[in-house]
Amino acid sequence: MGMGGGNTGGAVSEINVTPLIDVLLVLLIIFMVIVPVTPRGLETLVPQPPKEHHEDPVNDRTIVVQVLSNGAGAPAYKINETSMNKGDLEPKLAEIFATRQEKVMFVKGDKDLDFSKVAEVIDFGHQAGVDNIGLITPRVEAGQ
Repeated sequence: MGMGGGNTGGAVSEINVTPLIDVLLVLLIIFMVIVPVTPRGLETLVPQPPKEHHEDPVNDRTIVVQVLSNGAGAPAYKINETSMNKGDLEPKLAEIFATRQEKVMFVKGDKDLDFSKVAEVIDFGHQAGVDNIGLITPRVEAGQ
């Protein structure tokens, strides 16, 4: 009874994977050394909160038109805290923006006011030649 290992002198049809695993491990080590461990991103500066709170200087170039509710009556209008009549609003805006290069205006309306009253003021601004009209909402005013 002989235990034979079979054919010992012929060609083997199986591939020898040991050298391939050795090459794979060497390549893995090379790539681990070349690629840095810590990923590098872009250098940025993160805005920091101010150390001391100070009031910003009032910009006299900013035009804010306020539409204030008077209960059931017609609303009151103000341009930078100066009271105006509705009829005088458009000529005053045209006078202000006639000589300005930057034609930017902000409109602030009361929360219980109908938006059509605010839309009239926006229309007055367009008729006066204002290019950019922004709305000041309570969230904008709170800085959110």
